[in-house]
Amino acid sequence: MPTEAQNNCQGGLTDEEKRANVLRLAFGGDPERLEQFCRVIRQEIPDGTGVVLRGSAVTGHRWKDGATFDSEGPGTSDLDLTLVGEEAVALFKPSGFFVPGIHSRPLSDDDPDIAPSLIPLREALMVMTGRPVNIQASREVVIQLRGGLLDQPYLTLIEKAPGLRSGHA
Repeated sequence: MPTEAQNNCQGGLTDEEKRANVLRLAFGGDPERLEQFCRVIRQEIPDGTGVVLRGSAVTGHRWKDGATFDSEGPGTSDLDLTLVGEEAVALFKPSGFFVPGIHSRPLSDDDPDIAPSLIPLREALMVMTGRPVNIQASREVVIQLRGGLLDQPYLTLIEKAPGLRSGHA
């Protein structure tokens, strides 16, 4: 019978393996640094918003070319945060979307003005981690599609509040 950890496997990684990668690669093995990172995020996001971390901090390597995390030196790989929920999506300008109202582009050095209210959070997280942090927003269905159907690993940092669903009050 499969264990709960095996049921939560994405891209060949269990939740425990994803968390271990994130701790080791992005937070120097220090769980308190990760907790502080999550506390700062929690203070700045809308109520009922979930937060997931995706990308090479979770998997250990870049999807595009297989390069290892920080292959170009310490602090060179970014952290890819996705805020999950309707209110988070509303923080982005209409021009800041891959799929309007569903899946935003990342607030990043390439797109610094698409979510003005998130700029202070992004800057604080970059100072805290010593690396670029990109923040995007998606409705829950996008995360479910990526993680479930496409098997793209992500680590849930902050659970969406129970009883709240994207698109519903």
